[in-house]
Amino acid sequence: MNRFRWRAAGFALLAFLAGALLLGTGCKTTPKVDWDNRVGTYTFDQAVAELGPPDKSAKLSDGKTVTEWVTGHQSSSGLSIGTGVFGSHGGVSVGQSVGSGGGVRVLRLVFDAENKLVSWARN
Repeated sequence: MNRFRWRAAGFALLAFLAGALLLGTGCKTTPKVDWDNRVGTYTFDQAVAELGPPDKSAKLSDGKTVTEWVTGHQSSSGLSIGTGVFGSHGGVSVGQSVGSGGGVRVLRLVFDAENKLVSWARN
């Protein structure tokens, strides 16, 4: 019986390490954009070419255009691994859960009447 417990624990450790490796290599990071350096030079046309059409856009009476792009969804996730022994049988369980909490990540860009970026914000 003790042999099964050690085998299950070893398998659980192996499964955990494999999962951690997959999570670590599966995430692609993109370089962060320095929006402050783009203020005054970046145009609305460049934004559409880079980000696609905005999800929301509004023209203000002073000629400015406020645009918003949904850049992602904030969510919570977790990974759990457990082992168990019942009699002479051992077992390992791996589970993953993803929650819907958090909301939407938005990039807001404001362009002047000449379509040059004047300000930006991200939630």
